[in-house]
Amino acid sequence: MDKKIVIIPTYNEKENIENIIRAVFALEGDFHILVIEDGSPDGTAAIVKRLQEEFPERLFMIERKGKLGLGTAYITGFKWSVENKYDYIFEMDADFSHNPADLPRLYEACAKDGADLAIGSRYCNGISVINWPIGRVIMSYYASVYVRTVLGMKVYDCTAGFKCYRRQVLETIDLDKVKMKGYGFQIEMKYSTYKLGFRIQEVPIIFVDRKEGTSKMSSGIFGEAFWGVMKLKMRKIRPRKA
Repeated sequence: MDKKIVIIPTYNEKENIENIIRAVFALEGDFHILVIEDGSPDGTAAIVKRLQEEFPERLFMIERKGKLGLGTAYITGFKWSVENKYDYIFEMDADFSHNPADLPRLYEACAKDGADLAIGSRYCNGISVINWPIGRVIMSYYASVYVRTVLGMKVYDCTAGFKCYRRQVLETIDLDKVKMKGYGFQIEMKYSTYKLGFRIQEVPIIFVDRKEGTSKMSSGIFGEAFWGVMKLKMRKIRPRKA
């Protein structure tokens, strides 16, 4: 059976973390979870540790000192997952904006349809976003249009954070050279995957804004993504040296 792991970065997610873990473990397919915990003062780590006693073979956690950024959290998780020989490695938010029931659909896009990267896409089939203010929907949608235009990458949801990678993709990308930290990280990873010749497939999902906890979005995150795309266009993307 394929080894599958879902990486979930957390910072102050005590309202969501137990429910999201149980929702993933309720799925068929023996998904594992790796939580990247950035020193949440609200006790998120304690909840995960309690659940590790219940799921010792399926639930793992890396604790970091302080809020070090989304991109570095995922890089840490990618390296751990590759070292532990997981075949399929997923990104997912802790706040239920990504529906855990869609994980098998992302897996099938890779395992059955032949994609190297499957993206849970809000925009490949119209606009499928619930509970966002219209201004944020417009900003997010046109951010993807901008990225697609500048980079020439045929991906409708360039900032999506709900994804499934084949391990080979993460073994090929030079993760130590990924520069962007916030949502620009999501763009950089997709572009690196695209430039290295891997096959990308978008899977339509419905994105629902969080009901519990606080959003981590900021204008600085969008600023990094905007200017980072210009720099990304000029960079040569080369595979990691063995």
